[in-house]
Amino acid sequence: MIKTLIIIFSIFFSNLTLAMDSSLHEQNISKDVKDIIDPPGVAALNIMVSTLSSLKELKKQNKDSKENVEALIRIKLLPNLATDVAAKIALDQHWDGLNIQQRQFFQHYISESLIQDYIGMLASYEKLDSVQIFVDPNIRRKDNKAIVKLNISINSDSKPFSITLKLIRLNSWNVYDVVFSGVSIVKNYQAQFNSYIKRKGVDALIERSKNKLEKLK
Repeated sequence: MIKTLIIIFSIFFSNLTLAMDSSLHEQNISKDVKDIIDPPGVAALNIMVSTLSSLKELKKQNKDSKENVEALIRIKLLPNLATDVAAKIALDQHWDGLNIQQRQFFQHYISESLIQDYIGMLASYEKLDSVQIFVDPNIRRKDNKAIVKLNISINSDSKPFSITLKLIRLNSWNVYDVVFSGVSIVKNYQAQFNSYIKRKGVDALIERSKNKLEKLK
């Protein structure tokens, strides 16, 4: 477990250093050039291909334990998630009334919950012989946000499915919401949070969420 965490942190801080270096040049690149170099469709495709390819390799080597799948998600997916944006949307009208600690907690809660959701989803595939991912050409775009639909086929005998990634451009494209089977993950959090806050308040929601995280661990 400790060895896994060391690997995760070393990769994370390496990626963070590279991101900081690239951000120094970000202001000198025009929006048009950014779109050519880093279009949202390619970014969404790369995120999914990288994650599923790594999972395929883990399964191939019979190393797809829950711990290793979690490490994969933290390395491959977590750096590409805009959890601050997701938390702000999920808390909706309550966000402005939260202090810094409360905001940080909800960002942490959403990221940890998403990780567990992804673990459950990825672990459900007993075999991963082949993966095909296609980007729907009808990408919706407004300012620094984009909505990209991906059509995914896992194994030749499985029925294709689609997921929609909502992205925001920060230093690069980051995912702030995922829509699967017509259900938005962040909007689902929003409905749950809003209902609970109205009934019992923010502090009660935080306490409830802390208990949920403990059970997940």
